[in-house]
Amino acid sequence: MDYTVIGQHNSDKKKNIISDEIIALANIQKKDDYSGNLRLIKFKDPATGNTLVFLTNNFSLSASTITAIYKARWQIEVFFKWIKQNLKIKSFLGTSKNAVLTQVWIAMCYYLLLAYIKYQTNYKYSLFYLHKVIRATILEKFSLIDVLNLSIKSAKIHPGPDPQLSLNLGF
Repeated sequence: MDYTVIGQHNSDKKKNIISDEIIALANIQKKDDYSGNLRLIKFKDPATGNTLVFLTNNFSLSASTITAIYKARWQIEVFFKWIKQNLKIKSFLGTSKNAVLTQVWIAMCYYLLLAYIKYQTNYKYSLFYLHKVIRATILEKFSLIDVLNLSIKSAKIHPGPDPQLSLNLGF
């Protein structure tokens, strides 16, 4: 990105702020998209040693506050990535705050129960595999210990006769 430095704020070296500059976009096409000035903050992450660059149009907050906001936002992104990968929530069933929180809490409780079962029984396979075995045997009459002792090949449950065909309705 081409830009021109217009001015600078004082950078706080104690808070790992390398630079805090006021810039204008130099590319004419980009300038038409956003003609205002921007703020370019360079920050050295003390944990990783990486230099992070933040671009914002907020001139009222301090540079350290802006870096803290971006860091918190990144933690939220990492949390949602973890939810998608581990809790298998691909989409939310509701749109209200209560619906989303309920779905996340139920998925987290299920994940924690799986982790607890794996820990307590010294289950040798992954949590993902444990989830698949429990899902395959959830409506079968097995004890949890029997389910945990199933091998990968024997975990594929073959359905017996259709229970609907053997119902005695007593008419």
